[in-house]
Amino acid sequence: MRRFKSTLASVITEYLEFRIMLGVNGNHEKYLGLFDLYCAEHHPGLNTLTKESVRGWISYETARGCSGMYNKVGSLRMLAHYMGNGAYILPIKAVPPKPHCTPYILTDDELSRLFTAADNIKNTTNSPINLLFPTLLRLMYTCGLRPTEARLIKRDNINFDTGEILVEKSKSHKERIVVMSEDMLVQCRKYDIIRNISNPQSVYFFIRTDGLMVSKANLCFALKHCWRQANPDVPTNMLPRLRPYDLRHRFASTVLQKWLNEGRDLYAMLPYLSAYMGHDNFSVTAYYIHLLPENLLNSPGVDWSAIDEVNPEVSVWKN
Repeated sequence: MRRFKSTLASVITEYLEFRIMLGVNGNHEKYLGLFDLYCAEHHPGLNTLTKESVRGWISYETARGCSGMYNKVGSLRMLAHYMGNGAYILPIKAVPPKPHCTPYILTDDELSRLFTAADNIKNTTNSPINLLFPTLLRLMYTCGLRPTEARLIKRDNINFDTGEILVEKSKSHKERIVVMSEDMLVQCRKYDIIRNISNPQSVYFFIRTDGLMVSKANLCFALKHCWRQANPDVPTNMLPRLRPYDLRHRFASTVLQKWLNEGRDLYAMLPYLSAYMGHDNFSVTAYYIHLLPENLLNSPGVDWSAIDEVNPEVSVWKN
């Protein structure tokens, strides 16, 4: 853990150690480190979180055009709750709302071309990178994983006999199990053979040539590269923006459309999808209905009057 410089150093360290004990450290050390530097320079002698220091730092970060403001505010708010005793809690509304980003739903052809481009990523070193991104991108799509969940998968949490994966680092800090298809399991087994030759010591399944886990920047760069290679005739400035999260969105829309095609009672099936994807709120899963092709929105499988009344407390995946 880093050494903090402000007079709040001891309480920040204590708070972060508490989070580590709970297993939910996240990026709070990074964000609170920035706040600590700000306080050391602009608020020496500070012994608690004040309105002046907290709002001053947020204004300072905003003026610098720094990103991740919601995460920074969240870190500071949770520190204030931990400190108590009058520590100033910044209202979440103090940060401008995030612009809404509409998911890009890949067509079957686009998805196929994207995976073909990933298969053609070349590397001359003896490392698992030739199969790394083809495997990682396919796993995110076929299992509907969040990008962070996929990157942080530990090898010991994969059952190579049954295809089960224990997902530890979910958004809500809840564990869940997802199951790979047979084709996906075969792909992971092939990748694992090369991975173990390259760096068997790493606890993470998806690793770089240096043995470290794949970073968010690595994943975004690889996806962007593959997306351009999959659409060579489209000018870069005309190419729709594709994010790693869009593979998860495509998974959800594919499952929903499959159920509709089978004539299933969609609003009764949604809780199973919610449990599989690790959603805390049923409304988050129901949102994917709005991403379906327009001609399916009037399907008898979508009962809008009942969809919000379904109890989301289901923990079993149903095919």
